[in-house]
Amino acid sequence: MKNGILYLLSLCLLAGCSLVREEWIDEAPVYCDVQVHRTLMELRGDSGHIDYTRTPRNILDGETAWNLRSVLTPEEWTAGFFPGILWYDYENSGDTMVLREAQAFTEPLGYLVRQKVYDHDLGFIMIGSYLNGYRLTQDTEYKKVLLAAADSLATLFNPQVGTLLSWPRNVEMFGGHNTIMDNMLNLELLLWAADNGGSERLRDIAVSHADTTMAYHFRPDYTSYHVAVYDPETGRHLYNCTHQGAADSTMWARGQAWAIYGYTMVYEYTHEPRFLDFAQKVTDAYLQRLPDDTLIPYWDFSRSDYRDASAACIVASALIRLSELCGNVAYLDRAMTMLQTLSAPPYRCGDARPAFLQHSVGNYPAGSEIDCSINYADYYYIEALTRLKRHLK
Repeated sequence: MKNGILYLLSLCLLAGCSLVREEWIDEAPVYCDVQVHRTLMELRGDSGHIDYTRTPRNILDGETAWNLRSVLTPEEWTAGFFPGILWYDYENSGDTMVLREAQAFTEPLGYLVRQKVYDHDLGFIMIGSYLNGYRLTQDTEYKKVLLAAADSLATLFNPQVGTLLSWPRNVEMFGGHNTIMDNMLNLELLLWAADNGGSERLRDIAVSHADTTMAYHFRPDYTSYHVAVYDPETGRHLYNCTHQGAADSTMWARGQAWAIYGYTMVYEYTHEPRFLDFAQKVTDAYLQRLPDDTLIPYWDFSRSDYRDASAACIVASALIRLSELCGNVAYLDRAMTMLQTLSAPPYRCGDARPAFLQHSVGNYPAGSEIDCSINYADYYYIEALTRLKRHLK
């Protein structure tokens, strides 16, 4: 009998079902919905009207209200995350009012495809807003914008190097063609477009970028550098460094999180075994180095001061998908533990402020967004919860 029960449990784990559904799994999306409505009420203010060209960006340590940023400038790389939060909340709640707000916050971002691409973050902006919107509504206008955005993003590709140029404005500063680990996430825009009526060249660019990054962006132990710099004329790899990590030799937590998510996503689109293998290697390098007391990393793995909830959210979301793709139940278990930790004090904002989570770190070396709430932490948190909800159905 005992062996039979163990066998049943193992089958349920492999099938992704849950014999005992923990309360937080159903409660967390409801909490997110409450916080979304609080944010929308705050944005309406006394006038009762929302300025859809301004996005909630952060709530700094000691503050209780969102700081807003204009989305009508390409420098605001987080512009797509709040619309994405609304799309996921609509998916979970079915609230048509949230649907209307998601559409209203998405629409202003369309201007970006009518001008020269500013940098690689066009992918982040479009994936959070238009791609989630198209996934849920099949609006053909959204598809047109996405295909145009993919073509625009592709103009950053340097065939000599084999990667997209991340920051055109920083070529002189770095002394060459710079590619940052964050850029792995933006390949989804190219891969999606190639699957949905865009040029096959977009897939070739994404695969080349992933392969080149795999070759030059990692140490032998599969920990990542933040930045790789190449000679733009010859394509020769010049050096690696950090921009937001503690030092060139350390592992910046969110950078490794981008790698985990990025290679998982690239495998999902391409089904190339080398990307799945690499996704598992960079994941294991991260998981093996997490602090013993919790699965929430410090902002850099060489530090022990500020935790970074945003990195944990990115990894949790990726691990759910990776566990499905490779059949490793341990990845799902780790993701659920991360999400359960994030769904309780001290990481939940609760009544104190209208964001979902606190204790994220943006750019520590620049003294920016340290120990605060950040919109992309909330985005990947609700994405992870939504993926978990789908997985456990």
